[in-house]
Amino acid sequence: MQIYRLVVPCHFGLEAVLKREIYDLGYEIEQVEDGRVTFLGDAEAICRANIFLRTAERVLILAGRFHATTFEELFQGVKQIPWESYLPENGRFWVKKASSIKSKLFSSSDIQSIAKKAMVERMKAHYGKDWFTEDGAPYPVRIFLLKDEVMVTLDTSGDSLHKRGYRTMTSKAPLTETLAAALLMLTPWRADRILVDPFCGSGTFPIEAAMMAANIAPGINRAFTAEQWTNIIDRQLWVDCVEEAQEMVNREVDVDIQGYDIDGDVVHAARENAKRAGVDHLIHFQQRPVANLRHPKKYGFIVTNPPYGERLEDKANLPDLYREIGQVYGALEDWSLCMITGYEEAERYIGRKADKNRKIYNGMLKTYFYQFMGAKPPKRRSEER
Repeated sequence: MQIYRLVVPCHFGLEAVLKREIYDLGYEIEQVEDGRVTFLGDAEAICRANIFLRTAERVLILAGRFHATTFEELFQGVKQIPWESYLPENGRFWVKKASSIKSKLFSSSDIQSIAKKAMVERMKAHYGKDWFTEDGAPYPVRIFLLKDEVMVTLDTSGDSLHKRGYRTMTSKAPLTETLAAALLMLTPWRADRILVDPFCGSGTFPIEAAMMAANIAPGINRAFTAEQWTNIIDRQLWVDCVEEAQEMVNREVDVDIQGYDIDGDVVHAARENAKRAGVDHLIHFQQRPVANLRHPKKYGFIVTNPPYGERLEDKANLPDLYREIGQVYGALEDWSLCMITGYEEAERYIGRKADKNRKIYNGMLKTYFYQFMGAKPPKRRSEER
């Protein structure tokens, strides 16, 4: 049984959440670095990681690591990788992306070109040919350079894993599905607690929460590039993993998840997205301003991504908006408020200091995940036993 080193990128600052997910799937963590986790797994692990991980951006097979400060060292390093173990003779292979940080080699296009040449030379020597048709399955390669250390990987996912397949309609500033799932996992929210997003936009927080509550695997309804790699992964493994995911689904779960937005068109888009995700029956969407948020029950959660003035003309409205959020939250008994925002004055206008505050980069944008914690509900007798 072939064991691979699988490199799984995630949002910077959320490595611990992804690490816990991988552990829960039953795999051994080898290394945790900024923005990625490496673990050991077989071909089945590749399938399960793509289908079940909620916070991963993609699943990469680590093909090789080496030091390079010159293009000759890069060429020789890539050529030393046993590409014949990964690529069939007719495989279509190319360097999809090359990134370089604090390294002497920094031209992405040159790195891509030289790495491709090195791969071709290796394949020529192994197969005894000078030309390849490359009309078979796709094998995209991703290369990362950090402080002159080169990491060469094969991308098993294809489209980023945040593309679950349900969101075709988005709002102006959508949160990625993977980030929304990771933030939900950082909170104490569970399916038996109320969850409300008063700035739901295209519905990402409510939909991801509903999928978690119903135990719907995030990759259950999408395809992956490595499904075509029959030389590495038996097609039946993908079928088995999807069946495993389907058996775990509980669409009858009892939840109270609500999404509101002031924009009626956006609410309509959220409903359509939830329908594609198979959770529209678990979420109540409604056009409603944040000022009208009320709930008679205790111990609920507001989890949200409110506006934070990406445009200069919007910034003037932020004090009033966040003051309003604080007033609405203050009127809810024993609730918790969890929000991601780039507005650095958020605590001031909410009216209290957050119990937890984590800096998170949403793309290149620095944001903060504030958690204002309410009282915990009393334990049920069954939990005390």
